[in-house]
Amino acid sequence: MSLFGLFERRATVESPQVPLTAASLTTLLNGVSAEAGVAVTETSALHMPAVWRAVSVIANVSAALPLHTYRMNSKDRVSVRLLDDPHPELTRFELWRLIYVHRLLWGNAYVQKVRNNAGAVAQLWPIRPERVRVDRERPSEDNPSGKVFWINDDSGGVHRRTPREILHLPALGYDGVTGCSPIRAAAEGIGLGLAAERAAAKLYGSGNMISGVLQTEQRLNREQAEQLKAAWKAKLSGVQAAHDIAVLDSGASFHPVTMPYKDSQFLESRQFQVVEVARMFGVPLFLLMETQKSTSWGTGLEQQAQGFVTWDLAPTWLTPTEQRVSKELLPATQYAKYQLGGLLRGDSQARAVFYRAMRDTGAFSANDIRDLEELPPIEGPEGSMYLQPMSMAPLGSDPTATGDATDDSPQEGGEDDQD
Repeated sequence: MSLFGLFERRATVESPQVPLTAASLTTLLNGVSAEAGVAVTETSALHMPAVWRAVSVIANVSAALPLHTYRMNSKDRVSVRLLDDPHPELTRFELWRLIYVHRLLWGNAYVQKVRNNAGAVAQLWPIRPERVRVDRERPSEDNPSGKVFWINDDSGGVHRRTPREILHLPALGYDGVTGCSPIRAAAEGIGLGLAAERAAAKLYGSGNMISGVLQTEQRLNREQAEQLKAAWKAKLSGVQAAHDIAVLDSGASFHPVTMPYKDSQFLESRQFQVVEVARMFGVPLFLLMETQKSTSWGTGLEQQAQGFVTWDLAPTWLTPTEQRVSKELLPATQYAKYQLGGLLRGDSQARAVFYRAMRDTGAFSANDIRDLEELPPIEGPEGSMYLQPMSMAPLGSDPTATGDATDDSPQEGGEDDQD
């Protein structure tokens, strides 16, 4: 059972060895203070819809992909119970989604390896990154890598752990020990987006979005003002009053109110912050539901989606996970690999043309194609048979001819033998 749990109930200092200063406590409790006046933390950043969407897209897609295990230097698939059922409560998808969320927000994911009596890893328990501090020590026989993890538990105790007990999946970093938090690195951009959200809420909540002002030459009390407002709305609201003419008495006049240009500019800044978030996480804008300036449809969006998998999702998040799982959770005779065929394949017509070409040239067997389509293989040797193109025979030859058929010698028992 995990000593550290999944969720942080209180703010704790990462290690007693770290001195308590005003700066360290402010960073720990309130996150990075952006110039926009908003404190940005890994959890408060999710209040920005673009960040929430980017994190959910990468985490959900990555966790939903099949993670297969193969024998080394082959495509022979093997079943590993640890990867099929890694946690007693969380499903495989829920566990890996949480791991990817930790990496996306904190830049690091830490998973406790729970071993059985035989010493084999039987369960994986994620640890909230706020509880962990990573350090280096002199390599030893028990800890060849020299990496050490200091982990806070619920009671305030600090535990020392090594890579034998902790699976560490870092994101992009610069010291070879830990990854950088994308949220902290882009705190200014996210803070500006959160500040724009607050500014929009204040703008609408302060009454600055009224349609106009009714002004009279007389001083009105509250009851008279409400009556005038109700009469105005009753006469000129609704579809039936469209293009009607308003008649005002008692010196009343109507002055329409429009949004000032300086207030309308922040709407453009909010859209720009969505672009910044997309750039930070490497997610195409259309996956963040931002299609206002997109003129690409059909195959254009399909190519963008495949580019997202090829240039961002696979090398940034999937490949490091494959290699870390292969290195620390599998024996040396096995390796892990995500099945990306479902994400990279195009429409059905394009796939059919591609499969037909690969089948006709002998590059794919029927089972190879069925595996890419995530279908069960055909039993027997026929499914794994590779076909040789008959049209590639030498010019002028008959590919169906055999040596016996070209023998012109008379057969035994023919007319020449009868006398």
